[in-house]
Amino acid sequence: MSTTLDQPMPNPTGPSPPLVRLVVKPDQGRSLVAAGLIKPGQVVLVDTPPVLYPSSLASLPLFCSHCFRVLPSQPFPCPSCHVARFCSPKCLSLSHPHLLCHALPSLISGNDTWPDDLLFLLSAYSLPSSSLLQLLSLHSNSRYPDEQMPFIHSQLSSFIPPNLVPMHFSPETTSSLLSKKKTNCFLLINPMDQKFGRGPHGLGGARALGFYLWASMINHDCLPNVCLFDNIDDPTRENNTDLIFRALHEIKEGSEICRSYVVLSREYRERHSLLIEYYGFKCKCDRCKIESKWFENEGEYAEGEEEMVEREGNFPHWDLLMRYTCKCGGTLAPLPPYPDGSVSDIIECNWCGVIRKYKPPDDDPY
Repeated sequence: MSTTLDQPMPNPTGPSPPLVRLVVKPDQGRSLVAAGLIKPGQVVLVDTPPVLYPSSLASLPLFCSHCFRVLPSQPFPCPSCHVARFCSPKCLSLSHPHLLCHALPSLISGNDTWPDDLLFLLSAYSLPSSSLLQLLSLHSNSRYPDEQMPFIHSQLSSFIPPNLVPMHFSPETTSSLLSKKKTNCFLLINPMDQKFGRGPHGLGGARALGFYLWASMINHDCLPNVCLFDNIDDPTRENNTDLIFRALHEIKEGSEICRSYVVLSREYRERHSLLIEYYGFKCKCDRCKIESKWFENEGEYAEGEEEMVEREGNFPHWDLLMRYTCKCGGTLAPLPPYPDGSVSDIIECNWCGVIRKYKPPDDDPY
């Protein structure tokens, strides 16, 4: 049973009317479901982050502190902290979190190696009270180690002057924020650097990290029905830090909207390990139920060609998985429908950006 919440509709900058609605499921908590029939390629959700912050101090000289695009040869420095830099007068006018701005000169000049968590906490505490409470309402399966809390909260306090202490500032709030960070933050990186799944494991080439309130409510499935497009360097996107979710195939009204938290091509054991370690749950989707049986005897995939052919024959999702996986490791999704409403037969990779025509197999269920 699910219950519809009286919540503001998501994707305020996305399709109108919204294509998804928020529900509460007893076994999963808050989820998003299709508000009507969704066509392949339709933009299901566009989400803007309430908080976005640099991945590390080392990224500050390289990327704009607002949009996180690569800085030009002559950037625009922040007139307050003189540390953050911006790519344009527009980004300069939009600035960056005020508590982070105040702390950056001390963070840069300090001899200590400050934890990157401080960048997040200073940014989160810069939010208006209502936005901070929204952030704290997100679900989390993790808990920040209690023994580390006094130290990091003390560090954080040293960077906030008495006249700038925010509402709700406390060790308890700090602990809660850090627990939300582990399972809810999104990495903003160049798509071709995404050699790992979506999530906070391994910052790699990350330029920034952000929280997206509605996107955080999209649950995981190893056979997802939506795909995330977030090319931060796309010159055609004005709001380049927004997350855009497009439908992979037709989604019926009332069906849950699901994305994959890990790369689709990863094998069962690797997916299983990542999801438990970083998100705190064991996936029980249809794909995992089938693939888990392959390990019951030896715990290893069969290497023989005959066994692999047999597995493909017993895996009803094989064709769909192959259809949506690009050679680069990204996910292929149809382009948005044509103006007349007809479904596009052109597919696009969310990582490498390759665009090509798709020819469905004879038994394509969609």
